[in-house]
Amino acid sequence: MILWVLILLASLAAFGISAVSGGGAGLILIPLLGLVLPGGAVPAALSIGTAASSAARILSFRKVIRWDVVRHFAPTALPFAALGTWVLSRVNPVYLSLLLGLFLVGNLPLLFRPVRMQGNTGPVRPVSLHLLGAAAGFISGFTGAVGLLFNGFYYRLGLRKEEIVATRAANEILLHILKIILYAVFGLLSVRAMTAGVVVATAAILSSVLIRYLLPYLHDRLFRHVGHVAMVAAGVTMIIGAGRQIARQDKVALQYHHVSQEISASLSWRRHVFAVEWEDGDELELSHRVRVPAATSRGTARQPGFILHLSPRTGLQAVRIFGA
Repeated sequence: MILWVLILLASLAAFGISAVSGGGAGLILIPLLGLVLPGGAVPAALSIGTAASSAARILSFRKVIRWDVVRHFAPTALPFAALGTWVLSRVNPVYLSLLLGLFLVGNLPLLFRPVRMQGNTGPVRPVSLHLLGAAAGFISGFTGAVGLLFNGFYYRLGLRKEEIVATRAANEILLHILKIILYAVFGLLSVRAMTAGVVVATAAILSSVLIRYLLPYLHDRLFRHVGHVAMVAAGVTMIIGAGRQIARQDKVALQYHHVSQEISASLSWRRHVFAVEWEDGDELELSHRVRVPAATSRGTARQPGFILHLSPRTGLQAVRIFGA
């Protein structure tokens, strides 16, 4: 019970930030839900919560929805969301989470630039919206959240803050409903995932009530700046969470030794070992080895590796090795 209360409080905080930044709660909650759910069940729980959030925001801001954006977004978003959900049932999403985290952290320079407001740039190009829908649909199906990833696109369209919140909710509501059905079909919607989804949905609905009264008093410049801060914060959170999962599942380890004039460092990843050594104060050695488990080494083809040695006395030497 205490764990679910903590998830509720964290979800309230995440959706509270989302309310004044235009999104991002799902991306922030991915690492948190990963502590209580298997990786494949996290997107299912998030979809339940974000579907509730989208429905509540549509009700609150239905008058400012940009339907010219929605009608071109949905036709490609839905089939690509189905594709992303199918891929999720067969692939571990942790590496995509890491890439998305790096992408979000790439918005860090925007925090130090003045926010430039612009009006509507003209008619919306259908091709751009179809491409946006395809990308958003696939990523949403694979991770359960799109959040702030495409806020920049809405900014370039010249949408006001209320239009961004409303239009994004209208774009995503059908995605979330489709994904929930597909998660159930692919066996990713467990009882525990549904419980977590209901907890997240409760926080999402409460935040949607808050945003209805708060958003009119929030300046557009502050809205965008908070959105950029939330992007970077979500990216850092995703990188840390994904990094821990990768280190655990792929047995990633770093080692460092320094004795006299010899320095060595190595990185282990799965069965691969990458090492760099500084010997005798003037010799450099780079190597890559593949560890072969003792139980399977007999009768197993040895995997190739290499040693690259650079010395002022013997020059450059390259040696190919087999096994470790």
